[in-house]
Amino acid sequence: MATDIRLSSLKEPVDVAEYLFIRLHQMGVRSIHGVPGDFNLVALDYVDKCDLKWVGNANELNAGYAADGYARIKGMSALVTTFGVGELSAINALAGAYSEHIPIVHIVGTPNTTSQKDGMLLHHTLGNGNFNVFADMSREISVVLARLNDPAEIANQIDHALQQCWIQSRPVYISLPTDMVQKKIGGERLKTPIDTAFPENDEAKEDYVTAVVLKYLMAAKNPIILVDSCAIRHRVLDEVHDLVDKTGLTVYVTPMGKGAVNETHANYGGVYAGDGSQKEVKKGVEASDLILTIGAIKSDFNTAGFSYKTSQLNTIDFHSDRIEVRYSSYPGVHMRGVLRKIINQIDLSKLSAVARPKVINEIEENTDNSETITQAWIWPRVGDFLKENDVIITETGTANFGIWETKFPAGVTAISQVLWGSIGYSVGATQGAALAVADSSASPSKPDRRTILFVGDGSLQLTVQEISTMVRLNLHPIIFVICNAGYTIERFIHGMDAAYNNIPTWRHTDLPSVFGAQPGQSRSYQVRTKAEVEKLFHDKEFCAADVLQIVELYVPKKDAPRALVLTAEASARVNSKV
Repeated sequence: MATDIRLSSLKEPVDVAEYLFIRLHQMGVRSIHGVPGDFNLVALDYVDKCDLKWVGNANELNAGYAADGYARIKGMSALVTTFGVGELSAINALAGAYSEHIPIVHIVGTPNTTSQKDGMLLHHTLGNGNFNVFADMSREISVVLARLNDPAEIANQIDHALQQCWIQSRPVYISLPTDMVQKKIGGERLKTPIDTAFPENDEAKEDYVTAVVLKYLMAAKNPIILVDSCAIRHRVLDEVHDLVDKTGLTVYVTPMGKGAVNETHANYGGVYAGDGSQKEVKKGVEASDLILTIGAIKSDFNTAGFSYKTSQLNTIDFHSDRIEVRYSSYPGVHMRGVLRKIINQIDLSKLSAVARPKVINEIEENTDNSETITQAWIWPRVGDFLKENDVIITETGTANFGIWETKFPAGVTAISQVLWGSIGYSVGATQGAALAVADSSASPSKPDRRTILFVGDGSLQLTVQEISTMVRLNLHPIIFVICNAGYTIERFIHGMDAAYNNIPTWRHTDLPSVFGAQPGQSRSYQVRTKAEVEKLFHDKEFCAADVLQIVELYVPKKDAPRALVLTAEASARVNSKV
């Protein structure tokens, strides 16, 4: 049989799926999340061949959440679902990743190109012959949508999608038809890594914007820095810390920016969220005559119900696609280059820096005469329990707001979903984050960072199956289940005693064994008093986090962090507007 002339010119031919998974490995991905389905099964045969691990999640939504958590630690993640039913189950998680700037490569196994062209009446379709409808649904939550239908273009499509996923820090969508999985494409280009260098600003624009920023910074009497989540997502934390070190300016973070700044730094001022801030923090930020905000997302939950008391006239916003100086906008200028030039060019002799009070975990200040565990007491106390480089995941609700009151040791990574706020997110994200820590450790079975989750008893019930994945992968997260009898944030928005905010009571301490943990593979605890919290936090075995651990942490039903109450009241007002 004659050799296919189309293949004879290929240099070092490889199968499409092999090319794709090798590229993912080169980008730092080591584990692939997802759920098998008949349109992705052949592609999954290539996972092991490319030195990757298949996770296999309980469902596609959990897999999407897990991929989100994995990407926040590892830099990028990959999710594989099947056509239609699988990808739609994951779409909520991908929408959240898009809104929060998380780089996930979503690979969808689709029917073969002939079936699609002929409009065949296949399962997992709408029965109308339209095979593009689901991809079109993902178009608005993906920075690249690549249909791998033509072998001559596939390598370029894959490389472009992965490059943009990294640079724009947002999801991309790749559809992989079953008849393309084993098609041959040129593999020689695998020897050249994908160019992930961030585009440089136009030098003249960058110089001009830098000069404008420096002009206002030198004239300010009380300038400060406020760091938000996009400083993390768009990878300018080196510039942030260099700016703080160079200038000596006080630096604050937003709730979404928690963990972006070393909170043991002498210049760290605390968490600013408008009226939800501590008194000294609120005073310090709102007294400033120039705020350098880096990577801001000024959403309702990130600002305690839009309660900022700052003026745009006193603000310079640094973003990944523009710089806004007071009321002037400079589009197409990335913050990275401007920040670096400010660091290099600033005249410290002309800069005014005002010292701020030192931030502490206010444990004693929130201690009362009762042994009841209160929200006001527990969150500062958590700060002393944490260790350097811990990974902390907080669920939408009490944990997301409570963690504002926790001062972190150095190197702590905080994961939350403040903007998208999908209930149940944190459980899947914990699996992904814990796996990313293991994948990054010299000894994966004994990772060098603890992964700690704080989740409400209501939120846990949406995605609890992912504990089974943690057990199967032998991950060792500490899971604090905040037991307060239902949906607390909803109670404070509307329906404090309404039946729809109640949940069934579970025996959370039994969950590890229910989901397959063998004797010695997990530990469970209940804590109902401050004394029991103290005993647990001083337990060396517990603190070692050498197995999966679940803690039932009991707090009063109608108790909530101060910031949650304020934000819920603001949400209720907005919801009621006509």
